[in-house]
Amino acid sequence: MRVAIVCSWLNQYGGAERVLEAIKSLYPDAPIYTSIFWPDALPESYRSWEIHVSALDHFPFIHRYHRLFLPLYPLAFEAFDLSAYDLILSVTSAFAHGVVTTPQSLHICYCLTPARFLWDYENYVQREGIARALKLLLPFVLRGLRQWDRLAADRVDEFVAISEEVARRIAKYYRRPSQVIYPPVETARFKPSEERGDYFLIISRLVPYKRIDLAVEAFNRLGLPLVVIGDGRDRAALERIAQPNIRFLGRVSDRETSEYLARCRAFIFPGEEDFGIAPLEAQAAGRPVIAYAGGGALETVQSGVTGTFFYPQTADALAEAVASFDETRYNPIEIRRNAENFDVSVFQQRFREFVESRYAARCVSPIARGGYTSGT
Repeated sequence: MRVAIVCSWLNQYGGAERVLEAIKSLYPDAPIYTSIFWPDALPESYRSWEIHVSALDHFPFIHRYHRLFLPLYPLAFEAFDLSAYDLILSVTSAFAHGVVTTPQSLHICYCLTPARFLWDYENYVQREGIARALKLLLPFVLRGLRQWDRLAADRVDEFVAISEEVARRIAKYYRRPSQVIYPPVETARFKPSEERGDYFLIISRLVPYKRIDLAVEAFNRLGLPLVVIGDGRDRAALERIAQPNIRFLGRVSDRETSEYLARCRAFIFPGEEDFGIAPLEAQAAGRPVIAYAGGGALETVQSGVTGTFFYPQTADALAEAVASFDETRYNPIEIRRNAENFDVSVFQQRFREFVESRYAARCVSPIARGGYTSGT
């Protein structure tokens, strides 16, 4: 079985890239096809992979400003020649599912979400700081991309969703069923600690839809210590409005991240995510989560057992949840046990079984073998 893996882009490191690594380890000889690749933004191990990039990779400034080139991505992915492969696995939140494959091959898409900027445009641009003139132009550009995205979904043979929330979006926007397989969490990287700090913790890319602004506003009012790990284009703006009780550490090592997680009072998760790996990493470290009651958190946080929710998605509601929070009510062993249900090994077993069953079914199909049905 000749396998190729396709992903949207490789110019930053986060949850999508950890999913890619887990799938790549299942198929270590599979080449990667992607629109752009920026080695400096990714772990050293990526440089040993066979990575094929599109013509977009040679455009100036695209590694840092890839969103400026959105209208060109459909052409970039359709230009890949994947005719040599029996199995194509796309891991995507935009465009990569649109590759063109042969009738004999099997294309399974592990969908992180249908593209937010296409299907949830109003909410997406609300906090993106986009100039007014561009806001007027974008709907016309995105309308065509949305039509392409919908038609491209028909090229996929099987969809796998990262959560029930994403499965609902796939059904709504693409009119396709999907199998839910939760993404991998490296629980072995984390362990509970008997030492406890006095701070709450956020680990996140600092971009608008993560809603870190809500946490900053809430902790400004509370005056309680909050540590923020991560970086992004919102960092400077967030630091300007934060009081001294809020510390921004930027990017730190995996070891430091594990230590901060194991000793925090609780992990704060204010955004509405497609799934959300970070809250499960906190649970793997035995720490409870205070999360907005929406999106993937509803599938990973057990209220009263591994954390608590706040609603609505406002600074007031979050501040109230933090002020009334009592971490002594939570058992670190029970919290970690929940995280282990999402371990990398669980993901890989379920994903491998799904792929093998669908590939076996394709191999015995008379149409896949080149036969036909008469319709009579």
